[in-house]
Amino acid sequence: MSSSPGSSTPPSSLETIVLGGGCFWCTEAVFDRVDGVVDVESGYSNGQARNPSYEQVCTGQTGHNEVVKLQFDPARISLREVLEIFFVVHDPTTLNRQGNDVGTQYRSGIYTTTDAQQATVREVIAELAANQVYRGAPIVTEVAPLSNYWPAEDYHQDYFLKHPNQGYCAFVVGPKVEKFQKTFASRVKKD
Repeated sequence: MSSSPGSSTPPSSLETIVLGGGCFWCTEAVFDRVDGVVDVESGYSNGQARNPSYEQVCTGQTGHNEVVKLQFDPARISLREVLEIFFVVHDPTTLNRQGNDVGTQYRSGIYTTTDAQQATVREVIAELAANQVYRGAPIVTEVAPLSNYWPAEDYHQDYFLKHPNQGYCAFVVGPKVEKFQKTFASRVKKD
């Protein structure tokens, strides 16, 4: 589980949202670097199984999505900004697929914890569609209340940070992190 050292934001003032943008290693690596995001945890959500393993989720039979649970400080970053980053660093127009990762566990998904979040998510998606950001391709992102969330195994947490030269990290995760850092330079955490 990632968090910012020395974060002084009281937990009660934080918001939580869960995002599925393909492999959770990619999504976690990006949001670990976002200023205002104070905690990122890889996990599984919105499926039927209780406490599924990575191997079970990979079969596509549990209904779970590979996700990251974000805790963010809305005084430092708005939900709208979190969503803008999310919609740039993954493809919300491919059903059950991100690049070579194929299956329902890689679906684009946003799992909300409040009605207000649900409304904001729907507004942002409607704006993206109206502005034809994806050249008219429909946005297939699943939007639902968060349910049946389970943290992923410890070896998945901070995976990119621990294994930056591993093949998948070097060729898939790294470019997504670079895209975020270039596109949202003002949102990158200062070390």
